[in-house]
Amino acid sequence: MARFPATELRRLNRRHLLLAGTCLVLAGCGRNDVEPEDEAPVDPNAPPVGSLAWAIAGSWRADGRPRDVWRHPLETLEFFEIAPDQTVIEMWPGAGYWTEILAPYLARGGGRLYCANFQVQRPEPGDDPASGNLATAQLVARFRERFENNRRIYGEIAMTEFGPTSGPLAPGGSADLVLFMSQLHNWMAAGIAEKAFGDAFAALRPGGTLGIEQHRAAVGSIQDPAAADGYVQEAFVKQLAAEAGFAFVASSEVNANPEDTRDHPFGVWTLPPERRSAPRGAAPNPSFDHSPYDAIGESDRMTLKFRKPTA
Repeated sequence: MARFPATELRRLNRRHLLLAGTCLVLAGCGRNDVEPEDEAPVDPNAPPVGSLAWAIAGSWRADGRPRDVWRHPLETLEFFEIAPDQTVIEMWPGAGYWTEILAPYLARGGGRLYCANFQVQRPEPGDDPASGNLATAQLVARFRERFENNRRIYGEIAMTEFGPTSGPLAPGGSADLVLFMSQLHNWMAAGIAEKAFGDAFAALRPGGTLGIEQHRAAVGSIQDPAAADGYVQEAFVKQLAAEAGFAFVASSEVNANPEDTRDHPFGVWTLPPERRSAPRGAAPNPSFDHSPYDAIGESDRMTLKFRKPTA
């Protein structure tokens, strides 16, 4: 930048100084690479930038925030003892409810996020558009597009996969925390629940945490090995974890819902947010009365914490 002698600076009149200041302000207003979250919060009560509360309150979560009343993201992640500099693995992130919290939080704190998505077989020419494989491939593609195209907010997420023949979730012994967030029933239906626990155990460092949130079956009910209604016995989850080598640490009732009777016509998917009105694969029933199930809210869920032993 050019340097002016003092005599030249004195020649600048007040009008020139005001004009220069106006140009600088206008130039700042024209920047499109600054998110509101990058600036100091105007509200003195706003959570500190980079905190877990800040990530949960982020404006990029406009679609996810309505579910917070049922999913309790702050209390759940604090129970799992998450820290901003950790390496975290989220298995089967779906549409990204948890990812949109985890990614900015870890990116700001110097941590690392692995998203182990569905293992997708390469679609073949002529595949039925309604086939599960093609639909899954499209879901994964949308997820990647959303989170890879906005790295200013979400940072760089490591994309891996989990399925019947998938490899490691992350480098062995590298993760501080692995999350199973309401997906265990799907792995039971696919016959890969034991593999999920084994892969998580291999990815975690000694002393690392496995956090599980899962639709909870009634105590004393008979466990369906395929969990066709979406509900799983808490004792069965603990058994699977123990068989994989995990030690049980604690449980939390933060996601409990005593109003959930679990006797819904289309399983847990009768409840919000899915609100199913017909069997899977059938057309929705426009005359189905959702009101009693909407009044229940989202499912009763267990929240469990396990550790990989240090020795």
